[in-house]
Amino acid sequence: MNIARHIALIDELCFRPFAAEHTSSDGGESGPGHHTVVLESSHGDCGTRAATVEQYEKYRDALDEQFASRWGETAPYNLQTISLRTAQEEIPEPWASLSARARVACVWEAEGTGRWVAVVVADRDEADDVKLLGVVTEIDPP
Repeated sequence: MNIARHIALIDELCFRPFAAEHTSSDGGESGPGHHTVVLESSHGDCGTRAATVEQYEKYRDALDEQFASRWGETAPYNLQTISLRTAQEEIPEPWASLSARARVACVWEAEGTGRWVAVVVADRDEADDVKLLGVVTEIDPP
């Protein structure tokens, strides 16, 4: 993991304009009010899924340390609760899709940008690669 590169990319997304329509590429997706970028991916190596999840959680925690020193300590954000709420109410993007992909998010309000930053380990879909995702959004966490 190149932590400096990941931080620089998330910093850049804090100022990049949002797409008017939903767009996606191998590196992530953008839509009205949000960007999601793949920071790391297991690339189909499912034989070591548990080890990959554990490693990506360490990467997430390392990013958490860096962003917490900048924007303050925050408690882990339980995305499973958001996932349950999607059955009862409309949850805005990117939070609804994140809750389907990950269990926990590290979330900060990026001071001076009007945006929120989240880092998650997307491992809920056993058929998909494990991914470390960075998210930048102007939509407050629900």
